[in-house]
Amino acid sequence: MGLFWLLVTLFWIKTLVAYFADFQLGITGGFEMFIALLNPLATTVLIFGIALYFKRSRIFYPLIIILDILNTLLLYLNVIYFREFTDFMTISTMTGYSKVNQGLSGSSLALTNGHDFIYWIDIVMVVILIAIRVIKIDNRPLRPRVGFTITSVGVLLFAFNLTLGEMDRPQLITRTFDRTYIVKYLGIDAFTGYDAAKSQHTKDLRAMATKSELKTVLKFTRNHYAPANPKIKGIGKGRNVIVIHLESFQQFLIDKKINGKEVTPFLNKIYHSKSTFSFDNFFHQVGQGKTSDAENMLETSTYGLPQGSLFAQLGSDNTFQAAPAILKQNGNYTSAVFHGNVASFWNRNNTYKNMGYQYFFDASYYDVSGDKSTGYGLKDKLLFRDSVKYLQNLQQPFYVKYITVTNHFPYTLDSEDNDDNFKSTNTGDSIVDNYFKTAHYLDQSIKEFYAYLKKTGLLKKSVIMIYGDHYGISDSENQNLAKVVSKDPSNWDDFDNAQMQRVPFMLNIPGTKKGYISHKYGGEIDVLPTLLHVLGVNSKPFVQFGTDLFSSKHDQVVAFRNRDWVDPEYTSISGTIYDNKTGKPAKLNKAQIKKIQKIKDKVALELSLSDTLNEQNLLRFYKPKGFKTVDASDYNYANGLQKAQKIEKLLGKKSTSLLSKRHDKSTVDLYKTDAPEVGHKSTDSNRLKVTNPDANK
Repeated sequence: MGLFWLLVTLFWIKTLVAYFADFQLGITGGFEMFIALLNPLATTVLIFGIALYFKRSRIFYPLIIILDILNTLLLYLNVIYFREFTDFMTISTMTGYSKVNQGLSGSSLALTNGHDFIYWIDIVMVVILIAIRVIKIDNRPLRPRVGFTITSVGVLLFAFNLTLGEMDRPQLITRTFDRTYIVKYLGIDAFTGYDAAKSQHTKDLRAMATKSELKTVLKFTRNHYAPANPKIKGIGKGRNVIVIHLESFQQFLIDKKINGKEVTPFLNKIYHSKSTFSFDNFFHQVGQGKTSDAENMLETSTYGLPQGSLFAQLGSDNTFQAAPAILKQNGNYTSAVFHGNVASFWNRNNTYKNMGYQYFFDASYYDVSGDKSTGYGLKDKLLFRDSVKYLQNLQQPFYVKYITVTNHFPYTLDSEDNDDNFKSTNTGDSIVDNYFKTAHYLDQSIKEFYAYLKKTGLLKKSVIMIYGDHYGISDSENQNLAKVVSKDPSNWDDFDNAQMQRVPFMLNIPGTKKGYISHKYGGEIDVLPTLLHVLGVNSKPFVQFGTDLFSSKHDQVVAFRNRDWVDPEYTSISGTIYDNKTGKPAKLNKAQIKKIQKIKDKVALELSLSDTLNEQNLLRFYKPKGFKTVDASDYNYANGLQKAQKIEKLLGKKSTSLLSKRHDKSTVDLYKTDAPEVGHKSTDSNRLKVTNPDANK
């Protein structure tokens, strides 16, 4: 037992070395520190305790050393892998030779550090001490109950650890944000076990998948297809596409005035412009995956999962027919994402590859130190400004996405970033009051970006798609918001909560004069077919559950992830049908009841088929004519700028990048921002470890 506790203690110490010297876990505060110190103990006791079930010393001693070696190997491989990819090894990575080879071979020596001997020296010393009999072999047989007792202690420790983790990060297991969070709260061994169970579940589902199930999906999507509006089809053909992701931005912010001042004056201007097609009955449809669900729907026109994030749970292995790949193969588009948070959050670094994104400029490409970031990543003004040096090197046409983060719960903003001319509400609820401040800041950042686009000539060559990803003010805060939106808080109910799920959707196409504000009902699932038709690409060959918003055949029933729904006449919430005109439960005749039941059945079927498609990875069985399935191994997001510059050089005079068109004259100096951080030395020389931008504690 002395050797058992010695090895447990030594492994606990070297795990903590990995946590604080090699992994970037973003541990903040005393409570998270306590959990991090505790979590290696439970799983180590459980694993090393296996040896205690063998009462004979000739089995116990070599077995516990072998268990120590294997567990150390798992820890150390994750250390090496993390140094290269800022991520942890999954079961699929371990069992997939090509991925392991890509991550570890060739560069493994370069990835070693001077302190790495700490991971192995304890085992070497213990073996030597046993060999020279400083640690003496105890030949007395162990009592049978010892193993059971130690296992029970391990289970209790793990239960306590998991409880603390759930207290600090609710839905830690069911709603997986980032592998880093599982490791931070539960440890490497628990993460590996969790990932193994999840991988086996996915494997079992996919083993049962058949092509006949795909036929059911294809039948639905083909019958559901809405042909393009001939007046709109191809209106943006050949243009760049710039997607601006408005974090936590709801529709009620548009045209909203606080103390006589517009919250979002620039976005209001875009919204009402004759060069913009805007939709005022557009709803987010996200589930637990929040932002990642919104991205998935926009990129693939399939729904997120009933629980958790599709990106996090299936993104590493799924086959997608996503916008980046479709546009690459139908217009030779270059694709990139600009985001000032860590690449591994929502498993973006892996999912984007399977979607066909060629570049991902994450937090590692920016200076996110000190006051340049909030807890959620690089501030929006700096994200747009600092992305210019990468954007100007991309070949045109390009499909790029900017994921903003400043307008995110709890909506904190440094005092120097506040606009002195804009005074927010005074509801007494800091969440509501600060929400308008961060939304105003986001509006200013987009105005600066538009000014750059205009100066460089990109504006008239692009389609700018602007959308809100999900709600910002939760249902629990809506009553405090009620007075601000001219509603009596005492009369606020579920119907009002449902109506607040509207988010902006705008297609700004500079140069056209055909723009208008549409009152059609739609949601994020409808974006991809709409965008493809605007660009002149036929969406019919692809498996998509949404329909073109401009089409006369567009389906105006908007399905929510929990099977509620809304259409122009009714809103369904937990089985209660509300009349949209009165906001009260509807009085229905037999014909209306029959019609609503048909809608319910259709919503249930649509969500079910999307889940089957994704969970069983059915798209591996289907290749539209002329479409090549994405090979994720084609993409590596390291050294993105150098890769873009290499392509420019190879193309020479044929290069279509903005930089080449300007005869290699940089556009960086054309970007003007009033961000106070620009030109000032950071207040903190230590690199900020940005955290989860989607889990509201």
